[in-house]
Amino acid sequence: MRKLPSGRWQARYRGPDGQMRPAPETFRIKKDATDWLSAKETEIGAGRWIDPDAGKVPFGVYAAAWIKQRRLAETTGELYETLLRLHLVPTFGKIAVAEITPASVRLWRAARLEHTGAATVAKSYALLRAVMNTALEDQLIVRNPCRIKGGSVTETPERPTASVAEVFAIAEKTPNRYRLMVLLAAFLGLRFGELIALRGQDVDLDAGRVRVRAAVAELRSGARITKLPKSRAGVRTVVIPDVILPALRQHMAVFAEQGRDGRVFVGAKGATPRRNHFNRVWRKACADAGIKGLHFHDLRHTGNTMAAATGASTKELMARFGHGTARAALIYQHATEERQRVIADGLNAQIIAGLKRGSGREQAEGGAPETKI
Repeated sequence: MRKLPSGRWQARYRGPDGQMRPAPETFRIKKDATDWLSAKETEIGAGRWIDPDAGKVPFGVYAAAWIKQRRLAETTGELYETLLRLHLVPTFGKIAVAEITPASVRLWRAARLEHTGAATVAKSYALLRAVMNTALEDQLIVRNPCRIKGGSVTETPERPTASVAEVFAIAEKTPNRYRLMVLLAAFLGLRFGELIALRGQDVDLDAGRVRVRAAVAELRSGARITKLPKSRAGVRTVVIPDVILPALRQHMAVFAEQGRDGRVFVGAKGATPRRNHFNRVWRKACADAGIKGLHFHDLRHTGNTMAAATGASTKELMARFGHGTARAALIYQHATEERQRVIADGLNAQIIAGLKRGSGREQAEGGAPETKI
């Protein structure tokens, strides 16, 4: 320790690497400097010391390397790079990793929420937290500054579902070569990327089954890649309701490419359908059917909800719709008004039967008269 001309005290210590390092600040009295050095000595002795120079790497540089060092799906890597470039680097890019504080993270998040969607901010925060967790493992920082409870979670409003009549009304207004896409999305719960990845070998008309083995993803560049479905559980076999089998047979005979590797869904000019083009087809079909506010992906929600209403178990729903976790399947087991009525009617019958049995015993014993229902 030494007393500076200003009257304040400076503390220095020798780190495990042998280098002398000053405290990050000076102290008003000698005791404060002594206490700081004692705490630093305890930290070094316990093996908790972190090189204060290690965390001086700019966040932008560290985060870019973090993404490159991971084996990510192309779509995920593209998403991370976009979140980093648009939402994290403008604020934290030039700041040293060790200088990012909980307060700066809170201020960043609050500012982003003013002009950016909550879902995008939640994804950006989740990426920031993951990068800083690695910085913690690399001993660049002492604690992760991302401490906002629920910061990576966003409340997603429940999407609407279509009735059976609405599904068929939309299908009727959809061009013939795409009509089956509507029915399979609604009643088999297939995603758009899974539908356009289907090949002839995936459709078993005799057994009435569809095998989901892959999904087509479209990158921002316009390039498309074929990959595994969204989760490992997405590889699955789905049994087809008999009522739509005739439509499937007709589609396979008229519109699908022939052969085991032939594409099931092909555009009018022989290309695999693109999402932006199909969205225009979808919106027009919905408008012609007089249905508003329904997205194509809502058909999957429709099918999942209908399947849950059959009384299927959580495990069965997970298998049918390719859910990787029970949490995803439980979303579709929410109570509906119709199911509440069925449950209430069943309880009502049990209550009446129980009251009648109880009243019968009381009369036999000379007790109270039968309860009026």
